[in-house]
Amino acid sequence: MAKPKADQRNGMRSEYDFSGGVRGKYAKRYALGSNVVVLEPDVAQLYSDAAAVNRALRAIAAVAPTATRRRKRG
Repeated sequence: MAKPKADQRNGMRSEYDFSGGVRGKYAKRYALGSNVVVLEPDVAQLYSDAAAVNRALRAIAAVAPTATRRRKRG
């Protein structure tokens, strides 16, 4: 069976249908900021979900010494 050909103008296949799509649906949420952290697979296996990762990081942050910047003299 042959694969559908992509439209030469934009690379989109003819079977893609975005007629029900909403432009900018998540733009406002994205503009507020988001941080994505990708865990290595061995680390990800240690935690059941994002809440567990956040609890672990908060526990580490509570006992970790606060770093201070030294000012340059002169």
